[in-house]
Amino acid sequence: MAKSTHTKTFIEEMRGVLSREKEKLERSLGRIAHKDGHGERGADFPNYGDGQDENANEIADYESNLSLEHELEKALRDVDNALRLMDEGTYGVCKYTGELISEGRLRARPASTSSIASKKTLTQEL
Repeated sequence: MAKSTHTKTFIEEMRGVLSREKEKLERSLGRIAHKDGHGERGADFPNYGDGQDENANEIADYESNLSLEHELEKALRDVDNALRLMDEGTYGVCKYTGELISEGRLRARPASTSSIASKKTLTQEL
């Protein structure tokens, strides 16, 4: 993959944005899921009581937390990947074309790994 030609100032600005986003995601995950002894995270199952209504609410909330956990985990993986690309010097380079991703795109979505043109082509929004 090509090396990034974004300025060091821009990269450091984005590193700060991504680091804050990582902390936010980890806090959000910590509210709904906890790691087991193997380091795997799992959504917490709420316990509201033994009544039939309470059990139904527990299941509904667990399913909601499970879905949210998956979304947060994916976002956290994307942020971690972007931070890794910074360390490798390839942050801001489109993984499909090797071209530089615009600063505007990265400001809007700091963890992006593709240019707008590539994304449109992939989603067939020509």
